[in-house]
Amino acid sequence: MKIVSSYVREQKRYTKNDLKSIFSFDESGVEKFIKNLKAFGVLKSVKNSTDQLEMSDLMDEDIEITEETAESGDCLYVFTYVGIITCGSRVVKVFPKYLLSKREDPLDEMKQVVKVLERYSRSEEQIINVFNGNGENRSFNILAVILFLLNDYYEYGIYTNSEDIVEVNGEGEILWGKTIDESFALIEDNRPYYMELYTGKTVDDDMDYFKRLHECVLTQCSHQLHAAQLDTLFDMDALELSEEGLQDFGDRDYILERIYKELNVQFNTRRQILLKTLYAYISQDRRMLEENDGISMFGTTAYHAVWEKVCAEVFDNKLHTTLGQLKMSVPLAEQYQSMKKKTLIEIIEKPIWEGVDTTETASDTLIPDLISIPKFDGVDYFIIFDAKYYNIQLEKGKSLRGNPGVGDVTKQYLYQLAYREFIKAHNIAVVKNCFLMPTEENEIVKKGIAKMPMLEALGLENIQIRLIPAKMLYECYLTQRKINISLLEL
Repeated sequence: MKIVSSYVREQKRYTKNDLKSIFSFDESGVEKFIKNLKAFGVLKSVKNSTDQLEMSDLMDEDIEITEETAESGDCLYVFTYVGIITCGSRVVKVFPKYLLSKREDPLDEMKQVVKVLERYSRSEEQIINVFNGNGENRSFNILAVILFLLNDYYEYGIYTNSEDIVEVNGEGEILWGKTIDESFALIEDNRPYYMELYTGKTVDDDMDYFKRLHECVLTQCSHQLHAAQLDTLFDMDALELSEEGLQDFGDRDYILERIYKELNVQFNTRRQILLKTLYAYISQDRRMLEENDGISMFGTTAYHAVWEKVCAEVFDNKLHTTLGQLKMSVPLAEQYQSMKKKTLIEIIEKPIWEGVDTTETASDTLIPDLISIPKFDGVDYFIIFDAKYYNIQLEKGKSLRGNPGVGDVTKQYLYQLAYREFIKAHNIAVVKNCFLMPTEENEIVKKGIAKMPMLEALGLENIQIRLIPAKMLYECYLTQRKINISLLEL
């Protein structure tokens, strides 16, 4: 079986012939491939037009042309996903849309993206998705299960069951109760001397059934990841922990029954999760790269949320910090003392609805992406950031593309208005507004500004645009460091 493992770019427009060439399909194979990916929501189809070929983002109005049109070949296909997809013997590696350079193998960038996705998944406390899709499109997510099992091993090691051993004159802790009750003592000067001491120690059972089973499954998982040419991408070393096969542990029903019984006597949470995952792996009896319609995935269809999370951490977001914990040059103002246990986001006004005989306050309000309150040369700054996962085109001689909409621009002004009283009460002299967008470049790019003169006339700051090297931001995110905001030159 030939394995085809190739890269594609998120949001790029591909023709059917492009996909046939990239993944080595015949006509029936590529149509089946497209149908499967569309069913799982990771591929969209749009009209085949010159405008679409020049687009870098998928707009709501682009989604989605009818299936009849799609089958006619009169359309383009767009991956709305970042991460890894396996579909039969094809491995699809979708890299983020801001990596615009012509390249066939962005391995280093993709390895970093994978690490970011892993950390994001842990921070959001997302559980392992054992199945993808629903109903007829439901598919066992073997890739996610394999990655969970391997990462669990690297963090916690092999599943072990311990056994308490009692020895005579061993090296473990002396069991005085058993020694006094069962051992012979010599008395000298009214003091007992024991010729034999009972000692106890705990040892791992190396021949334990579940230890061996765990080693067998991990070895299989490592082989599958290597066969899919993904071990390098996920930075996984080859594991050769066992020479046994699953057949050496009994038939499938017997193995599952043993795991079920072990679950009933195992109360450690981590071991329970591991046993349940082993149960899922064995019960489904699936392998990656089999010639079937199953889809496995590791990644997200909402990479914009990942970008927002990365920016929030690296730029020291204070939205969810209580007012009493904000470190400013001046103490918390008197009018905010009663609110010092509220967070910065909770002091934004909410809409009030007044009827003829009633008044109601709405539950929703403005929600900025992140706010930072750094200090430069002893001066407090109030910086309102919005993490925008866009590829903006803002160059002379080219039409404006990939830009946030008018709603995004007006809201950014309103965020400053929402905090105007807070800023004034604490004598914060410098306020800045900024869109943060990713770039594959190595330097921060001062791209320009977005402004609306009627809002600028209210004394509100125009919105500066900064393209941030994604590589630099990811390094900070993965090492849990903050970025020096002065580098933005706002």
